[in-house]
Amino acid sequence: MDNKKIFIIEDDANLLYGLESQFSADEFEVESATGDEEIDELMDTIRDFEPDIIILDLILPKIDGFEIIKRVKSDDELTDKQIFIFTDLSDEDSRQRSLNLGADYVFFKEEFDTFEFAEKVKRIVSVSEKAVDRDYEE
Repeated sequence: MDNKKIFIIEDDANLLYGLESQFSADEFEVESATGDEEIDELMDTIRDFEPDIIILDLILPKIDGFEIIKRVKSDDELTDKQIFIFTDLSDEDSRQRSLNLGADYVFFKEEFDTFEFAEKVKRIVSVSEKAVDRDYEE
């Protein structure tokens, strides 16, 4: 994996630190936010970092996670970025709403610890890269 960039938006400091550690250890370039900033400021930070992947908690202090999905998917610079939701909102409505707004994957915190979640994201990214490589070879 050639240094993928991941932007993590998570307000739980322990979870955020765990995810940052997991991805940094695997040579991902990681930037993060706690959702405590204004949404326009957050969007500017995401745009400046130019991540390949955004990991997003839906429940944040100042910002609605669903609004972030909407903003990312309607932003010309960010629309193609993969969004992985990692949330406590484990109801089917939240999952469906996230996917309908453009999230690529939805994971519930109650089902995974940070290590398992990070491993799952890395596997998905790895499989996606192999698929892209095959497309270029044909």
